[in-house]
Amino acid sequence: MDFISFLIQTLNAAQYSLLLFLVASGLTLVFGIMGVINLAHGSFYMIGAYMAFALTSLTGSLFYAVLLGVPLAFAFGAAMEWLLISHLYKRNHLEQVLLTYGLILIFEELRSLIIGNDVHGVPLPQILSGSIQLTDVQSYPVYRLVISGVCIVLAVGMYFLIQRTRLGMMIRAGNHDRTMVQALGININQIYRLVFALGVALAMLSGLLAAPVSSVFPNMGSHVLIISFMVVVIGGIGSVWGALLASLIIGFTDTFGKVFLPELSGMLVYVVMAIVLLWRPEGLFSKS
Repeated sequence: MDFISFLIQTLNAAQYSLLLFLVASGLTLVFGIMGVINLAHGSFYMIGAYMAFALTSLTGSLFYAVLLGVPLAFAFGAAMEWLLISHLYKRNHLEQVLLTYGLILIFEELRSLIIGNDVHGVPLPQILSGSIQLTDVQSYPVYRLVISGVCIVLAVGMYFLIQRTRLGMMIRAGNHDRTMVQALGININQIYRLVFALGVALAMLSGLLAAPVSSVFPNMGSHVLIISFMVVVIGGIGSVWGALLASLIIGFTDTFGKVFLPELSGMLVYVVMAIVLLWRPEGLFSKS
């Protein structure tokens, strides 16, 4: 492999890792802070992708689709928490699994009834449709670099939100001791609603961004859900930075595995997860 090909694969791995982090960070927040096993997280990614298709068709621009989609995603997440998830906090994990799995079936059926089962593409804005020429015959799409840049900005924003703001302090306190936070007069239910809405918005934004690259197709959230749970387990439940490191590990393993060991690429990420869990069963950045 020459240097340019290696550079392209590295950029692909970084873009995939950062997009995966954007999805998995929302899952680890909900799972780690709220203690809710949300099997519908992949469906939120799918809804975001179909939202990109629908809003781009309606407005004629992916820019407008994202600008409209983000507040809609946050509102949708808040509504889901208020209507359904808020009733699960004192329930056992089996009931959480049953309800969120039921949501997967409902969302898939609604998607089939409203939009159909065809595969759809989402066109890019003209300004983002070009490529950066690396050699006479090799280039790299501008949009993939934009995705990586957006994910980096959001990762930095999440760090400041959680570690440097009063709201983040309340989120971390609620994660550590919910009863004490309530005794101090903080409405922990509102904090949980905000966290869940943020997690849903991150998943749907990931779908919005990924739609032009991966196309939009039925059941596209299933694979994302499995990989996202792998990220959470490897990184450590509740750790955003663990999710970032685990996303990079999985992204680079998957991308370069397909290049160097294509016959084993489907199992390499699972082998990596098994190795990490044998070494650190609680994950790389366990809260304990």
